Amino acid sequence: METMFDTLLQLPLFQGLCQEDFTNILEKVKFDFTKHKSGEVVIKEGDICNKLLFVIKGEFSSLGTSQTSLYTFMERLEAPYLIEPQALFGLKTTYSASYIADSEVHTVSISKACVLNYLFHYDIFRLNYLNIVSGRAQSLYQRLWRDQQTDLEQRIIAFITEHSERISGEKILKIKMKDWADYLNCTRLSLSKTLHAMEKENRIYLRRKEIIIPDLQTLTNQTL
Repeated sequence: METMFDTLLQLPLFQGLCQEDFTNILEKVKFDFTKHKSGEVVIKEGDICNKLLFVIKGEFSSLGTSQTSLYTFMERLEAPYLIEPQALFGLKTTYSASYIADSEVHTVSISKACVLNYLFHYDIFRLNYLNIVSGRAQSLYQRLWRDQQTDLEQRIIAFITEHSERISGEKILKIKMKDWADYLNCTRLSLSKTLHAMEKENRIYLRRKEIIIPDLQTLTNQTL
């Protein structure tokens, strides 16, 4: 049977640590364990990020809103997951999205002070953190240099992909058709026709002011 020790050792920032080092960490660092009921807000957009927060069990959703409140983007996620480690340092130390439990969710958090005073003394932990943050920065930078798509379907997929943390799983975009057409620089009619064609292939589902992508990986693979 898997123990809490085994669970923590599988988290991305601790992978590669020897058991002796991790035992020493457990003696010095305070781990705060919390349970969240389904529907409960785990993190609210704009909250100060003063800790590393790991989801170690359960399913949840991230919910981001554009600066002009023109659209919202929801992404289904599951444990194990480290929520916005890049928000712990930098010019803006606040969460960029809200995170809501879809089932009972278990989390564990470590304060920023403990990260600085203890965990960063371990080379493996420090390298794991740098790799995670650097990987995210590199991914976002590469997206800036992608060739502009001329095909409308490709632009739709690019929009969804650019807003996704993971290139798999369910995504939900809530936006008015006219607003999305203006954003994609196309007519409302051409956008509607393209979306309905994609829906006939069961790649997306359309609802009022809502586009559901059951699995982004399936959607992107079909366009390669």
